[in-house]
Amino acid sequence: MKKKTRIFNLIMILALFLGACNLPSNNVEDIASTAAAQTVEAFLSATPKSVTVTPSSTPLPAPATLTPQPVFTNTPAVTATSTCNVAQFVADVTIPDGTVMTPGQAFTKKWRIKNIGSCAWSGYTLVFDSGDSMNGPASKPISALNPGQEVDLEVSLTAPATAGNYRGYWRITTNGSVLVPIVDGYQGKSFYVDIKVQSAATATNTSAPAFAVTSVTFTNLGGCGGFTATANITANGPGNVTLHWIRSDGATPPVPPTLVYAAAGTQSVSISWNTTAAGTNWLDIYVDAPNNQQFGRASFICP
Repeated sequence: MKKKTRIFNLIMILALFLGACNLPSNNVEDIASTAAAQTVEAFLSATPKSVTVTPSSTPLPAPATLTPQPVFTNTPAVTATSTCNVAQFVADVTIPDGTVMTPGQAFTKKWRIKNIGSCAWSGYTLVFDSGDSMNGPASKPISALNPGQEVDLEVSLTAPATAGNYRGYWRITTNGSVLVPIVDGYQGKSFYVDIKVQSAATATNTSAPAFAVTSVTFTNLGGCGGFTATANITANGPGNVTLHWIRSDGATPPVPPTLVYAAAGTQSVSISWNTTAAGTNWLDIYVDAPNNQQFGRASFICP
């Protein structure tokens, strides 16, 4: 009986011992180790979730556009020009600037003008522009003129009655009343007559104005192959006039004789030229004394 009791007690002690091994431990290190192991196991066993990126509905700003900056230079702005109607002042044919006149003296002013534009002149007009009109006309028609040709424009004027310096400006207008620019003219637009009026008491010659050739006109005969020009030379009083011809081909024509004036009046000299040179041929006359001035032109064209 006692033997059975000891066996039973031994079995109970063994059962208690084995049960104690399976009880939860109150040791802190054991608890922490268990929690860490569980955390690692859970992390390793977790299935990664895919991440979806949803595009933003707000558009990205457009890249900035670089605008080239202007480069400034000293080049002037280009302006449209017309070469149709352009004239050139060539010379004062009569009455050089500063010519001395007596009060009320009548005279003829003549300018040489060239058509350097590309258009022919037809119906063009010489018009008074500004300054002293000197009893001149308000306007005067200009004969037809082709590009490259010259014309002598003249007006009959009268010196003012009061001593002083006087100047009158003249211009050219087209058949449409458009002003023609004047190359080598005053301010590129006009040409003028300039005189000095002296009273009888202060003039060098109180009985008459200083001796001078006041105008030259031409009478032309023939043409290509046989041309004759006659220059009609007007002086304002007694005196001697010396002159010579100038020809477009550069030749030296015979010198006319000295013209002797016993009083104011007109005398004539003539010259002939036989040429068939193509183009415009011309003869000028130059008054050496008393004016030292070129006057007029006689011209003809050969085909």
